[in-house]
Amino acid sequence: MPVKNRFAELLPEITAWRRDFHENPELLFEVHRTAGKVADLLRGFGCDEVVEGIGQTGVVGVIRGRTDTRARVVGLRADMDALPIIEQTGLPYASKAQGKMHACGHDGHTAMLLGAAKYLTETRNFDGTAVVIFQPAEEGGGGGREMVADGMMDRFGIQEVYGMHNMPGIPVGTFAIREGAMMAAADQFDVVVTGKGGHAAKPHDCIDTTLVAAHIVIALQSIASRNVDPLKQVVVSVCTFRTESEAYNVIPQTVHLKGTVRTMDHGVQDFVETRVKAICEATALAFGATASIEYRRGYPVTMNAPENTGFAAEVARSVSGRVDTDTAPLMGAEDFSFMLNERPGAYIFLGNGDTAMVHHPAYNFDDNAIPFGASWYAGMVEARMPAA
Repeated sequence: MPVKNRFAELLPEITAWRRDFHENPELLFEVHRTAGKVADLLRGFGCDEVVEGIGQTGVVGVIRGRTDTRARVVGLRADMDALPIIEQTGLPYASKAQGKMHACGHDGHTAMLLGAAKYLTETRNFDGTAVVIFQPAEEGGGGGREMVADGMMDRFGIQEVYGMHNMPGIPVGTFAIREGAMMAAADQFDVVVTGKGGHAAKPHDCIDTTLVAAHIVIALQSIASRNVDPLKQVVVSVCTFRTESEAYNVIPQTVHLKGTVRTMDHGVQDFVETRVKAICEATALAFGATASIEYRRGYPVTMNAPENTGFAAEVARSVSGRVDTDTAPLMGAEDFSFMLNERPGAYIFLGNGDTAMVHHPAYNFDDNAIPFGASWYAGMVEARMPAA
């Protein structure tokens, strides 16, 4: 099952959808135009059911095969939202929305899944039901979590679910996947250090929160270097350090730190949360200050089920013949993990070629990847639910 000929025919149409989405990026759950166009296209294709408003602004399309002898249901997911980035591509179809940009290729993901949906409604050469899932708010809003919380998996009877993401640096047409942990869990923390503010010329009359917070930043790095098994991945990054005063001669009363934790193992995730809190509180106490910590669990580990990883790799191999089945895990996070926590499935990367990295203002999705991605989406349905 190489790249399907039909997608070569559909490439101009799918590319036009993709570039329209690129010109009109929308953020988080505010993907009203995108979701509306997706829903209209799905209805035009002849989907058996199209439901809007799942997980606030998500769209779900149902496509029934020619037969349904085994009551099988396979879900396919794409994300729709863009990023708050000022585009610097200079493309004729560059973003028309100031400060918003499709810098992660979700325009391409949405277009490829739409192409697969059109093909599947035309052919229906499978035994069961395909559910195409168009998700909002992957970029920090947890749209995957919201769609799951809305009862999507049970409502549509989804039994297994598959997702895909483009990846710069991998040749176009090449796929990459691994079983087990594919992408990291992402947690966030806020720390407020409170001391005793005062005049910078009289530090002995103060409890210097800048000094305390600096020691906390350094001490937190001991979690990765001295607390966690070196063979297990962990990142602890303090990304914001803000004092309440910007004066040259004031020792601030408070300092606010913000950061992120990335882990690949649930046990390590639990341990790191405990250590972050303990280090912040104890370090502050040592200097006579206090530290209040708010630690929030974010996206879980994206965990590919071994058997489903094999299914996804087999279809990818049939599409292009180029599949890396032991790609290195990434410390980035992906809220498709919420769907994988509910149903077995797998997440796969598709090469975007030698382009700027995702989240870069010069990034652009390579339309030459469309036939490969659309073929993989459609191929997963036909392979997992072969025609009777």
